[in-house]
Amino acid sequence: MSDNVYKVIEIVGSSPNSIEEAIEKAISRASSSLKEIRWFEVKETRGHIEDGRVAHYQVTLKIGFTLLD
Repeated sequence: MSDNVYKVIEIVGSSPNSIEEAIEKAISRASSSLKEIRWFEVKETRGHIEDGRVAHYQVTLKIGFTLLD
């Protein structure tokens, strides 16, 4: 294993379609401004209900990325 040092942040992704899409959207957006993203962890999953059905998914992620020299 290398001697990397990581920074960890929390972000929230959302989607009307699925938890997986909420995760993908969050990681895609984070990748546009953060370099060297290495891992993620789903910390919390929430949803919005309308008329007895799931209307929206929200996923809180911890994102880890390598700090560069």
